[in-house]
Amino acid sequence: MDCNSCFTPINRAFVDGLVSFREGEVKLGQVVSTFDCLDVFTGKYVVLGVREDVGPRANVGLSGAANGFDAFIKRLVNIQSNRFFSGEDLMLYGVVDFSVVSDDISLLRQSVDVLDSLLIEHLVKIYKKGLVPILIGGGHNNAYPLMKAYQLATHNDINVINCDPHADFRMLEGRHSGNSFSYAMDQGVLSKYSVLGLHQSYNSEEMLLSMEEVGCYFTFFEDYLLGVRDFYSDVDRVFERYGNESVGVELDLDSIIGMPSSAFTPSGISLEQARRYVVKTQQKKSVVYLHLPEGAPKNDYESAVVGKSLVYLVVDFMKA
Repeated sequence: MDCNSCFTPINRAFVDGLVSFREGEVKLGQVVSTFDCLDVFTGKYVVLGVREDVGPRANVGLSGAANGFDAFIKRLVNIQSNRFFSGEDLMLYGVVDFSVVSDDISLLRQSVDVLDSLLIEHLVKIYKKGLVPILIGGGHNNAYPLMKAYQLATHNDINVINCDPHADFRMLEGRHSGNSFSYAMDQGVLSKYSVLGLHQSYNSEEMLLSMEEVGCYFTFFEDYLLGVRDFYSDVDRVFERYGNESVGVELDLDSIIGMPSSAFTPSGISLEQARRYVVKTQQKKSVVYLHLPEGAPKNDYESAVVGKSLVYLVVDFMKA
């Protein structure tokens, strides 16, 4: 198979190379732990990066999701370590690089299986240490390894809440960014699935019927837009449905208005609403991972937008 893959641990030298040191200030990168401290780390959160856009391309989508992690990491390490968030509870674990030169859809979908296995290997290690992974970069195909690794590591079921214009519950036609949740449910990896803010014109009738058949809970962005439903009340409703069971939190950057992403939308939730969403989910205390996929910057301006947006979302999540 014509694919290139590797895992690179994040070490202190890499982080120091990104930090803009300034006298009288302490940057987050000066405080966070790195991969070499894994065995003695006493914090809670672990950032794992993914440089790949194979999943979106296998879904007949756009490239660019491989750029999201680099946009994020250089900005994360340069925010202030202060009374609001010091960074001592955070480890920068490493980054998975995965690329496929071919545009053949069949080959791309086979390659996503390989990527799944590589991510599962590292995520199992993280979960077994009782840590909460925060997965940044790549496509929404990487939700599947997050769920599967949790099952393998803990032997427990997982539920998911997702904020996304697209349900990603497409046919079992070979792995890609549009069917992580249908594959996970079909294989008994995912127990309950809820997705908030679907866009009515971007989800097929067949997919909606399939979700109804297996008892998924979903709402539509248009109902929030018209004031028929309240977004945050629906977040509460989902967690009431899940009780004390483990929950993975998904926020597709495609849902945020104007965000440079794999499926850009001119109509969606604001970044402020997205920030409140991740805070509200984390306050439920049953959350076992955070996934922020599909950021796809193509130039310096878009890199700044995606990178800083991801930093706000990740720090909000950890502070909550």
